[in-house]
Amino acid sequence: MRVFASPAELAAAAGTHVGTGEWSTVEQHQIDLFADATGDHQWIHTDPVRAADGPYGTTIAHGYLTLSQIPALTRQVYRTEGVRMGVNYGLNKVRFPAPVRAGARIRASVAITSAEPVPGGHQVVSTVTVEVEDSDKPACVAETVVRVYS
Repeated sequence: MRVFASPAELAAAAGTHVGTGEWSTVEQHQIDLFADATGDHQWIHTDPVRAADGPYGTTIAHGYLTLSQIPALTRQVYRTEGVRMGVNYGLNKVRFPAPVRAGARIRASVAITSAEPVPGGHQVVSTVTVEVEDSDKPACVAETVVRVYS
């Protein structure tokens, strides 16, 4: 885990790879809860019997479930001290190159792409790659935008 002493130190890390987190398992129970929360109960996500005959041989996580895991996954990679408030400001680009099968393990690799000052803090753009264990392709590549205020 990398620890930045301040938002300014985080911003100064622009252009660097911060690190890679620990593996985390995506369970069917999480997929089902996400389906309930979003109303997306497509069989490829929620019906293990039907999905067994589908293209992936099992159910897969929703792409947006994988995307929603980014805050938790990146907390394993780094933290910034001296932050009064952090705000998810949005995303510049998101892709889902490979599925996350139920029971698969994922982790995040984080690079700080850019940072610029904003009133009271910094806007930090990171490229987050969500890797799937034993897969040649990542599950998600997202350019996240956060604002950290000191």
